[in-house]
Amino acid sequence: MDGVLTDAGMYYSESGDEWKKFNTRDGMGIKLLQKAGLITAIVTQERTRLVARRAEKLAIPELHQGVMDKLSVIRDMATRHGISLRQVAYIGDDINDVEALEAVGFSAAPADGLSQVLEIVDYVCLKRGGEGAVRELAEMILLSRNEAKTSKQRR
Repeated sequence: MDGVLTDAGMYYSESGDEWKKFNTRDGMGIKLLQKAGLITAIVTQERTRLVARRAEKLAIPELHQGVMDKLSVIRDMATRHGISLRQVAYIGDDINDVEALEAVGFSAAPADGLSQVLEIVDYVCLKRGGEGAVRELAEMILLSRNEAKTSKQRR
């Protein structure tokens, strides 16, 4: 969430309200993945109503907040949905994502992810967190799926 779907900033008002900026293009990328039949999820250490509202607005079926062990949650989701970790794509930006990034079939990070993360992922996005990195990854996944379908149809 923070640093991937947002710019990693945390904004607080005088009255104690917390704000996050989300990119609508990232949201559309998530909707396009869902339309293609892919399962979308948010796994985050944060626990806020803002994140729940964003997940609800995007109809993300798997929202896991307050997660310290992201890989175990991802393993559980994969098992429940009958897929292997090799079939999972994951985007993360910080050291608490490393274990999950190393375990999945395709890993990515926003351009402004921590250097330790950028060194281990399969793909470093051209876009920064909160500025279209999720949309970039979504389009890459969808293009790859379309190319695979086209290749199979030619055979």
